[in-house]
Amino acid sequence: MQDGAHILPVRVYYEDTDFSARVYHASYLRFLERGRTEILRAVEVAQSDLHAEMGGLAFVVRKMNIDFLGAAVMDDVLTVVTRSREIRGASMTLQQEVRRGDDVLVRADVMVAAVRDGRAVRIPDNLRAALSAGQEI
Repeated sequence: MQDGAHILPVRVYYEDTDFSARVYHASYLRFLERGRTEILRAVEVAQSDLHAEMGGLAFVVRKMNIDFLGAAVMDDVLTVVTRSREIRGASMTLQQEVRRGDDVLVRADVMVAAVRDGRAVRIPDNLRAALSAGQEI
């Protein structure tokens, strides 16, 4: 964690690119997913533990708004920056960026919902507190 954000380096591989040798747009979704998973690990919460210890609790993407601002190419080293923006009862919104150096290539606001057996459930208090510590005001 750095200034309330989780920083994840990601290298672009051939499999991440399309016929134009640039990162395929859906590959950015995988990079963003890794960022969301790793911010939970950074506050010492593993999704597998939440699922096992809380009766099947899981996070699902409810809404995503993405701006594609630039393109990455094979062998680029990117940085996925993830920070908590808003935490509500059963949902939270994360602000994410994929950067190459100082250039922002992708910006996304992602709302995830906590669910169990297909129904929304309250986000556990320990996770809420840990993520709120770095929340933007």
